Amino acid sequence: MLITAVWGATFLVVHIAVQFSGPWFFVGMRFLAAGLLSAVIFHRALRGMRWRDVGAGAAIGSMLYLGYGLQTVGLQTISSSTSAFITAFYVPLVPLLQWLCFRRRPSAMAFIGVGLAFIGLLLIADPGSLTLGWGPGEIATLVSTLPIAIEIILISVFAGRVDLKRVTVVQLTVAGVLGLLTMPVVGEPVPAFSWVWLLAAVALGVASCAIQLTMNWAQRAVSPTRATIIYAGEPVWAGIIGRIAGDRLPGIAIVGAALIVAGSLVSEIAPRSRRHRGTASAANTSMVRVHSAEPHPELEGRALT
Repeated sequence: MLITAVWGATFLVVHIAVQFSGPWFFVGMRFLAAGLLSAVIFHRALRGMRWRDVGAGAAIGSMLYLGYGLQTVGLQTISSSTSAFITAFYVPLVPLLQWLCFRRRPSAMAFIGVGLAFIGLLLIADPGSLTLGWGPGEIATLVSTLPIAIEIILISVFAGRVDLKRVTVVQLTVAGVLGLLTMPVVGEPVPAFSWVWLLAAVALGVASCAIQLTMNWAQRAVSPTRATIIYAGEPVWAGIIGRIAGDRLPGIAIVGAALIVAGSLVSEIAPRSRRHRGTASAANTSMVRVHSAEPHPELEGRALT
């Protein structure tokens, strides 16, 4: 929940930065800065790098590059509110992709929670005031929702199987390198030096490092569906930050924020009851078994220790 506050600020920062830099250059610099920072912090963990860590980091990093890259391309020509509205499509995509690819049907309460959160996102974006003409920016942003959803699922797939420090370094570095390699492919030139894109890239690099590390750690005990609903708090913070920057937060957006919070609460009902039943059953048999894809936080903490 805390990283959604940081996440919410990125729309405004990126929207300003791409006025002084090409999208792929900025994405490359942003994630290279994040990769270098994480490598310095976790340099000791890199000594034990395994192919499993490299593979997981490369897969997640590729989705990170596509999702953020296409979203940044869109922010060149569309407003941040329009971008947030279109990006909201990743919310219902996560449980649907999870069901389609892994045959894991989310609980009914999870679907209700996702629905409430998605409606809340639409209200926050105030779609009644938007005139969506499907130009290149809108299309790029819409396509970006697919890799964003896949990224969340991949993080949960690899959680607990790899070293999160090594994976964080690899995925951020891969996203940065792919961003820069895309420049000659699309014919994007190196921009003139500007303190705006440099400071923005460094600041977002630090933020990206903190965000991805937190996601990799937290999704060891949080399912993709529940994680998606928590991440849906991003536009709430984006609205608050926009208000501070001078944007007026309409009443309809406040209703949307309330629906997102309600979606987060509703999604907790069924998973908690299953978890408690599993703990009680284990106590009765004097054995500890993990049946769910969501390990108990206390047991997970002990295992990590």
